[in-house]
Amino acid sequence: MERASGAASELRIGGGLPLSAYDADLAARRSSELAERAAETGCDRLADWLRSARVDARLAAVWSLSPHLFSIAHAHPDWLQQLFDEDAGARVEAIIAGLAVPVMDGASEAEVMTQLRRAKAEASLLVALRDLLGAATPDRTCRDLSALAQAAVGHAIRFLALDLDRRGALQLPDRADPERGLGLFALGMGKLGGAELNYSSDIDLILFFDPDAPAVMDPADSVETFGKLARRLVRMIGERTREGYVFRTDLRLRPDPSAMPLAIPLPAALVYYEGSGRDWERAAMIKARVVAGDREAGAAFLQEITPFVWRRYLDFVAIRDIRNMKARIDQHRGFTGIEVAGHNLKLGRGGIREIEFFAQAQQLIAGGRAPRLRTRRTDEALEQLAASDWIDAEVAAEMTRAYWFLRRAEHAVQMIADEQTHTLPDSADALETVARLCNQPDAAHFASALTGHLERVERRFSALFADGRDDDATDTFGDDDATRERLAALGYRRPADMARILGGWTEGRLRATRSEAAREPLGRVLPRLLQSFAAAPDPDSALAEFDRFLAGLPAGLQFFSLIASNPRLLDLLTLIVTSAPELGRTITARPHVFDALLEPAFFRDVPGADARRRQLAVFLAEATSLEERLVRLRIFASEGRFLIGVRLLSGAIEGPAAGEAFTTLAEVVIEAVLDAVLTEFMKAHGEVAGGRVAVLGLGRLGSRELTASSDVDLMLLYDHDEGAEESDGPRPLPVSTYYMRLTQRLIAALSAPMAEGLLYAVDFRLRPSGNKGPLATHIDAFRRYQAEAWTWERMALTRSHPVAGNEALQVDIVAAIRETIAAHRDDPLLSDDVADMRARLDVQKPARGLLDLKRLPGGLTDLEFLAQWAILTGRAPLEAVGRPTGEVLRHLRPEDRAGLALEPSDAMERLTRLVQLLRLGTGTANRVADLPLGLARRIASSLDLAEPAAIETEVADTARGVREMFSALLPFDPKLG
Repeated sequence: MERASGAASELRIGGGLPLSAYDADLAARRSSELAERAAETGCDRLADWLRSARVDARLAAVWSLSPHLFSIAHAHPDWLQQLFDEDAGARVEAIIAGLAVPVMDGASEAEVMTQLRRAKAEASLLVALRDLLGAATPDRTCRDLSALAQAAVGHAIRFLALDLDRRGALQLPDRADPERGLGLFALGMGKLGGAELNYSSDIDLILFFDPDAPAVMDPADSVETFGKLARRLVRMIGERTREGYVFRTDLRLRPDPSAMPLAIPLPAALVYYEGSGRDWERAAMIKARVVAGDREAGAAFLQEITPFVWRRYLDFVAIRDIRNMKARIDQHRGFTGIEVAGHNLKLGRGGIREIEFFAQAQQLIAGGRAPRLRTRRTDEALEQLAASDWIDAEVAAEMTRAYWFLRRAEHAVQMIADEQTHTLPDSADALETVARLCNQPDAAHFASALTGHLERVERRFSALFADGRDDDATDTFGDDDATRERLAALGYRRPADMARILGGWTEGRLRATRSEAAREPLGRVLPRLLQSFAAAPDPDSALAEFDRFLAGLPAGLQFFSLIASNPRLLDLLTLIVTSAPELGRTITARPHVFDALLEPAFFRDVPGADARRRQLAVFLAEATSLEERLVRLRIFASEGRFLIGVRLLSGAIEGPAAGEAFTTLAEVVIEAVLDAVLTEFMKAHGEVAGGRVAVLGLGRLGSRELTASSDVDLMLLYDHDEGAEESDGPRPLPVSTYYMRLTQRLIAALSAPMAEGLLYAVDFRLRPSGNKGPLATHIDAFRRYQAEAWTWERMALTRSHPVAGNEALQVDIVAAIRETIAAHRDDPLLSDDVADMRARLDVQKPARGLLDLKRLPGGLTDLEFLAQWAILTGRAPLEAVGRPTGEVLRHLRPEDRAGLALEPSDAMERLTRLVQLLRLGTGTANRVADLPLGLARRIASSLDLAEPAAIETEVADTARGVREMFSALLPFDPKLG
């Protein structure tokens, strides 16, 4: 129900709630700036009103309290001026309705993205103003935001469906209504499903499709077709552009996100929920609602999974599961009591999550037998629980009042800077800002009201979840006959030895398991853990490896609580320990790195170079010496590689994206190391007149294809003023000695072992003259050498780009490399040299198995040589130097590929997926049989194969096609190598 809307001003916003500025001067200044902006943009009516005595002072307070809202109003004063003639609530409805109209004919994806972002920005401004001034209740605000999100998703899906129809990938039965018969539908989950979105919410979606829908032309291609649609949808809605973003979009609530595609076929989804669905997924499905796409297919699906969500019997197990879930949240996040400053309104004690869990647990208990409890919204669930005598009406009213107070405060926190945060600020001034945005006179009044609500919620929540009589006994394992029998039944070959290991855990002989508090969550995960290890090719070795991992943990409570709270993380941990030992060692050394896996954006976003630099700058800020900087750089790089590896292992990213991510991390680290070494070096030896230095990356670093275990191939080049002979520091050095020693320092800084490990193994052998040449090379000497260099040296240059150092020198290096390549383009022996080199490698370094992808005939080396040959011969442009191999191969001419079934860039894509995953392992597996089962399954999934057994066939077929192409373009006799 709307609040009374006494006209607050001539702007038709409505609402009569008080709102006062905390900084009156800032409010006046912002109001004046907005008036000036309005005048500049021709919004004279607004400008005059803002300068008049009639202006509503509460709007000036808004601008001072919320930089986000002020920035929107300042950018688009016309959106405010139109409110003289149109009610803000009506305008919000019109914006939402505008997204429901048919997609414009001929509109591009970029145009639609801009349209959606402008609609979101305008609606966000108006929704916030109505909320803050009291023209809309928090309930109405949530509904408007949810309706906006639903309309945006629907608009994007209609555009994408029409686009795929035009491209011939779909055949829509009705282009005027693209969603009808499409087969694909989007389930809104969480707060979107319940029409309860926060002001700065993510939207949780699950995309399903019916492969037999009328629009589907070929069911066999439907996973790929709708997967592409899903990726484009996430980009259209979630990508931040100059116009902002629409809604951050999260697809991770789908079944088994590490294995399932982004858009899931209904048959696979039903099999999953019927056979593997978990209690948290039951709880999540309470709020599921079809928000876009084929609504008929969506309604049928929700009906079909009703038995999974709503059990026929009274399900008191839900009480235990949800209690444990909340306890784990408290343990992991460190919530120990009720505070105001720094309190998490969503997850903290007495917060929104406790209200939601309070309702959902009882819905799951009784919803199977009481359909009226099957409501999506939290406030409606509380109402129905009271109406069904599950809770007292007073309790329902109390929890509902608290819910909307907390949601209102949550909106206020998020409106300040449009941040997805639920945590109240720590500082007094910032708390005053939140209090004013909540229409409170000051922080003291806000704190008093908030604390009262939090305490009442915690009391009701604790009363519901306090009784532990429904607990199942935790499985116990130790050094006893019963454990040995169970281990033997699971397939362990040395059950007596394994039982002794388990006894060490459960009896507290490890540091990580000494406390009872740590052993309790460990006990909950042990059965699943042992089953996971039992699936490995060598269960005993897997368990022993995990024992070594546990022995290295300094403490266990937080870590075990974390993995006990998330089965997916437990599976991932098992896979890491048994399949990716280097990742496991990182967790052992720094268990807190696992916390990052709980960050909302972790599996969705991979930090780019700028984000990495910002992270590193913060991490290095307190380092006061070179040694301390190098220690911190090792930690930063190790944790960065771990998190990329986890993303890769979990399926959040695939091979090429992993190569880009590993390379970006290395570049940022090398850049920081060079800066640190150079700064320290100049303290002793000064500078060379006009001196410039830059680092060139070669090999996998140079082509942006690093793996988890790659060395970095580097070359240091320098330049200086003509006539410079020595440096000018306290201990001057001749120029050549200066740069040689600087290079030695750089190599040591990167590769010297420290307690935290080494940064990167470094290889400088690709420099001019190899190991015989000087470590550092003058740019002019580099040009002269490359003018007469061997073909293989020019091949190496095709996989290079500068990674650190003086920007002007980097430009010169790129120009020199391109000049070198262009000058030798017509070399008559070039193709023969490339073919001869490949023939020699076939003989001198034969493959050790089908998974020895570098040496394998038709493997990575063939594709890399083809790409290098393409650049050297001009088939690929000079701009392709330093680009990934697959990207370069796309430049091969159609006549080069004539008569060949294999697309070389596709082959490179598949082999890259494979090699990136293989490099997470021990590095010694040359056959699928040598791989840990979990890693083999992940590789099969990455290659879209049903079973690991198909991997070697896939590799052999791909290699055969690549070798045929190589032989056709660069004929050679491998026996003559």
